[in-house]
Amino acid sequence: MKDETSIMFDLAVIGGGINGAGIARDAAGRGAKVILFEAGDLARGTSSASTKLIHGGLRYLEHYEFALVRESLQEREILWGIAPHIIHPLRFVLPHVAGLRPRWLVRLGLLLYDHIGGRKHLAATQSIALARHPAGAPLKPEFERAFIYSDCWADDARLVVLNARDAADRGAEIRTHARVTCIKRVEDHWRVDAGGRSVLARAVVNAGGPGVLDVLAAVHIPATHGLRLVRGSHIVVTRLFEHEWAYFFQLPDGRIFFAIPYEHDFTLIGTTDADHTEGLDHIAASEEEIAYLCEGANRFFSKPVTPADVVWTYSGVRPLVDDHSGKPEAATRGYRLELSDEDEGAPLLNVFGGKITTYRHLAEEAMELLGERIEEMAGPGWTSTAALPGGDFPVEGIDRLIQRFRAEFPFFDGRTADRLCRAYGTIAFTIFAGATALADCGVHFGHGLTQREVDHLRRREWAQSAQDILWRRTKLGLRFSQQEAAALDEYLKQMEEA
Repeated sequence: MKDETSIMFDLAVIGGGINGAGIARDAAGRGAKVILFEAGDLARGTSSASTKLIHGGLRYLEHYEFALVRESLQEREILWGIAPHIIHPLRFVLPHVAGLRPRWLVRLGLLLYDHIGGRKHLAATQSIALARHPAGAPLKPEFERAFIYSDCWADDARLVVLNARDAADRGAEIRTHARVTCIKRVEDHWRVDAGGRSVLARAVVNAGGPGVLDVLAAVHIPATHGLRLVRGSHIVVTRLFEHEWAYFFQLPDGRIFFAIPYEHDFTLIGTTDADHTEGLDHIAASEEEIAYLCEGANRFFSKPVTPADVVWTYSGVRPLVDDHSGKPEAATRGYRLELSDEDEGAPLLNVFGGKITTYRHLAEEAMELLGERIEEMAGPGWTSTAALPGGDFPVEGIDRLIQRFRAEFPFFDGRTADRLCRAYGTIAFTIFAGATALADCGVHFGHGLTQREVDHLRRREWAQSAQDILWRRTKLGLRFSQQEAAALDEYLKQMEEA
């Protein structure tokens, strides 16, 4: 094992999901010397398997989680403001279903949803007649009325990567494929062994997500909070409707699910809520979950959806704080931060639960706790106004950015230009600076992915495999053939060996 214990870090973060990356970014921006360890690729687990929403959680109102909804709604516009390339507003159509929640109750909930979070730029709720609205066209005629409300869509995996990139730009070390094998208190600091190396740190944050308890068990530290692991599965099918509204559907069993426009040609449907009792290495949607989502879609859409129509599925395990709720969908999506007692020695902060919408605020609270023990992490919060890499343009300026990119790089087709700007924002201009033709961008791997972009992802975003690029840095895996993916993997291996 390589010994790097001559260097003392202020903070070692375990976990390269959204909470770990957010905490690393916040700490580095305050001047702390930070190192982050991730056992695999960034966002390889739960943080790339969400429903891709930055939202308040309309259904959480039914479980009286008003504080969580308010916090999430406040964060919604903050995150849109700092990452307007990977986050954008989305209007949701909520058809009224006779025999379930009465219309007045839904309207009351939406009124509360509109106002408790300080909405400023997103459009307010409205009521529509589906027969006279484009959103009614793909639905069965029995659904006559609906409400439309606002939330935001997000590229969840890219949100993680951009937080890690910003942390690194501010001095943090990001080490992927470095599994932590031991953490041990040594006098007033920690020794952390990971990826065949050993470092010292004044404090440790355990942001292991679903594996947070495994980290504690490995070092024989008891946890004061239990976790409830809940699997959420999604399916992707060929596009079910031509418009850009999304749907929020209510089912007779009390659950809800979404149908969202996805990657131009597809519809994303999800999610399920099922207690997960298996391992974390191979998480996949069960046949029952796929059938459940298809049946749910068939209650509302005129066009039938069958398991044979599913082109891709993905699943993630949400590490929810165990509040002893009866049904998994009722378990709280809130979070708990547990800081070790001062008389125990060097600080250990464990992160339990959380959701992608509240990651920034969670990181800020983590800094407030650690700042009481380590001066370098004290001070005012800063992440609510500092743009993530590529997001330094107005929140409603993405269309103008795309137009400017297309004018400067006219050899890209419209769909590729749109994808590049929505992935990299203003950094897209840096990636392709000086190129006047597609040939200037090196090898074309297919579907608009060029060597220039791949090299950027290798050098700046820690991508090592085709899987990293096609399913986390982009979603081009929906379009790449096996042969194209293999050619990309071969190129990456050659670059690694060079």
